[in-house]
Amino acid sequence: MNTTTMQLTLLTLAEPNRFNIVELLKKAPRSVSEIVQALNIGQPQVSRHLRILSEAGLVRARSKAQQRIYSLEAQPFQDLDEWFDSFSILWEERLDHFEDYMLDYKRKEDV
Repeated sequence: MNTTTMQLTLLTLAEPNRFNIVELLKKAPRSVSEIVQALNIGQPQVSRHLRILSEAGLVRARSKAQQRIYSLEAQPFQDLDEWFDSFSILWEERLDHFEDYMLDYKRKEDV
């Protein structure tokens, strides 16, 4: 995922209603009316947020009779997961350096 796409994903998820929609869809695909009921916000707002999530590539819709059922697209979230994992390597290195520093400090204190 390139930097621009990552920024778009994070900005899209920063809006609380969109974040809550993603949390709902994480559990199972849902129709617009199910999302409206679960979040207790109006249908026009839910539809607008779903359009934005769709344009950002985070959700997809399929038709089922008269309804549109929304589900999450896996790839953007896998990309986010990889990006966040890259920070764990950084923190592990910093903790290793801190541990070395503390061991050195303790040795000097014991002398």
